[in-house]
Amino acid sequence: MTRVTDGDTIQVKAGGTKTTVRLVGIDAPEVSRSKNQPGQPFGKAATKYLAALVLNKTVAIKSYGPDRYGRTLAEVVLDNRIVNIEMIQAGLSEGYRGKPASGLDMAPYRKAEEEAKAAKRGMWVLGEKYVSPRDWRRMKDQLTPDSLHTTGFERF
Repeated sequence: MTRVTDGDTIQVKAGGTKTTVRLVGIDAPEVSRSKNQPGQPFGKAATKYLAALVLNKTVAIKSYGPDRYGRTLAEVVLDNRIVNIEMIQAGLSEGYRGKPASGLDMAPYRKAEEEAKAAKRGMWVLGEKYVSPRDWRRMKDQLTPDSLHTTGFERF
């Protein structure tokens, strides 16, 4: 594993070829992409946590095919643990809200999210101020500096 882009995207290298992998079944808080574009609370924390789990380690990839951006949708397995589910258990990702990848069992992902919410781990400590990454992506173009404080977004 060579690079962590954000809390749900990594780069792996196998046989001299680099591949971008989108962790299937999860959606992590967004990170800032520029000075003018805010990141979500826990976006940086999710990225750091994922890096601590997998960076420079040998992982197994269970592919579910490409996404619409050409990234490989996959479960990332390290020491017989599914990293995708660990991200949810830590409260640093939610279960993916869109149509799941064909063949992916979302039940363990949903269970992990319910447990993280109940324990108020990670981003779930925000309670009613929590905004899902999906909703944030829809709203981000409408944000102003004044709205950042009231919507629970961070500037980086």
